[in-house]
Amino acid sequence: MGIKTEPVSKDKRTCLYDRHVALGATMVSFGGFDMPLLYQYAGIAPEHLACREHAGLFDVSHMGEVTVKGPDAERYVNHIFTNDVTNMPVGKILYGMMCYENGGTVDDLLVYKMSENDFFLVINASNIDKDWDWMQKHAFGFDIDLRNRSDYYGQIALQGPEAEHIMETVLGLKCSELAFYTVKTIGEIIISRTGYTGEDGFEVYASHEYIQQCWDKLIEAGVQACGLGCRDTLRFEVGLPLYGDELSEDITPIMAGLGMFVKLDKEEFIGKEALAKQKAEGPAKKLVGIELFDRAIPRHGYAVLNMNEEPIGEVTTGYHGISVDKSVCMALVDAQYAALGTDVQIQIRKKVFPGKVVKKQFYHKSYKI
Repeated sequence: MGIKTEPVSKDKRTCLYDRHVALGATMVSFGGFDMPLLYQYAGIAPEHLACREHAGLFDVSHMGEVTVKGPDAERYVNHIFTNDVTNMPVGKILYGMMCYENGGTVDDLLVYKMSENDFFLVINASNIDKDWDWMQKHAFGFDIDLRNRSDYYGQIALQGPEAEHIMETVLGLKCSELAFYTVKTIGEIIISRTGYTGEDGFEVYASHEYIQQCWDKLIEAGVQACGLGCRDTLRFEVGLPLYGDELSEDITPIMAGLGMFVKLDKEEFIGKEALAKQKAEGPAKKLVGIELFDRAIPRHGYAVLNMNEEPIGEVTTGYHGISVDKSVCMALVDAQYAALGTDVQIQIRKKVFPGKVVKKQFYHKSYKI
């Protein structure tokens, strides 16, 4: 698998853990949680294709949630976030990063504007403790109420072309009016038109009890449960980054090709000076897509070589793309080899396989605009 997992240990369990076990899921340790990798012995392809063609149901309760409220909420979020929340409409969602002073990435996250002076931040499971420490460290001098709500919220993601119909008919949650990257609340329930698959879909945040009820209704209605395995192949095919692979302390948003989410015209944010310098000078390394001319599968950490077989970078994520039927990968390479069409090679075990640099989006996204 491309996604890095470990044998199940004494990790946290989401509110849906018992349901995964009952469905026969293969459980693995990921981000400090025992999570389902896949649900059937046929592999991850059926789950992947269910999401692309119909709908797939994901447990994403391992993700972290932080609320920022108070008179300085907007100023604080802008201080720690690369995107710009100034004049952001209520109900809108923005993607961006938190960065260190040197431009390296603390985490990538979503920022929801719930109301004036009320923001809801969604962070990666593996980074919850680190992010929370970082946010608290940089909250000094701001008049805000900062709370880590990660233990309260359960979360499911319903993704795929049939997601809207299922949300409304099975769960009774009206959501057709939501545009892409917008949010609404129904009582204590938060519903956003977001996801991590390249398909239209929704994410629902609520109490553990309510999320369990939603899961049971959706499974009873025949929706395919999907694990971390296809979550990774789905996001990878549409070029979405995974923290720890395409973003890290050593990989800046500029290197990862995410400069559009770094608003250098903002007055200030942590890491601005370093990122502005890197953008002006050009990064030494860039994240690219690579397509192999062979069916061999490149994996995380495999060496990328130039045509003289000299090392020029490393694979960050690689698969035989289920929806595109090609061996493809994302890789961080020396900037001089990042142009589209550049011939490269990948070392896979003791053999070298030729390929070329292509766009990172191997599969066309199907979001509702």
